Amino acid sequence: MGKVLVLNASFEPLNITSWRRAVVLLIKGKAEQVEHNGKYIYSGFPLPTVIRLRHYVRVPYKEISLTRKNILHRDQQTCQYCSYRGEDLTLDHVIPRSRGGEDSWENMVTACVRCNVKKGSRTPKEANMPLLTTPHRPHSSLYFEVTKHVKNGVNQEWRKYVIGDLSS
Repeated sequence: MGKVLVLNASFEPLNITSWRRAVVLLIKGKAEQVEHNGKYIYSGFPLPTVIRLRHYVRVPYKEISLTRKNILHRDQQTCQYCSYRGEDLTLDHVIPRSRGGEDSWENMVTACVRCNVKKGSRTPKEANMPLLTTPHRPHSSLYFEVTKHVKNGVNQEWRKYVIGDLSS
């Protein structure tokens, strides 16, 4: 049936839950329906795609793990030097490790094998290989998850509740 975006009382995204859990929150009066996709659980009760909690919930900041999978997602499975898209992508250190480059969101990008070998132990400027985008730490772990759903063509109604550019 699908996933449901849960908004805090302030309309900021809080998490993604199952449609069953969302319906329970609606029935218990803990949330209100904000969006639905035209499908119905039963007559007169639309299947929610976005709900909003009636009371504000404080949420601690959650750090996003620096993993290969997450870097590939951030860079949209695209070589940041030549725009190649494919399965055989590698990770490249913008400032090479041999020159003190760290494992960080700001220093690692997705690269095809050809570009990674061509760049070698040089900086992009030295190799005359400018980056397509500047590497950065993702906004939040929830933003990261929401973009996966939206970019896969699912839950387009979530777009308006997320800060940032989801078009790319």
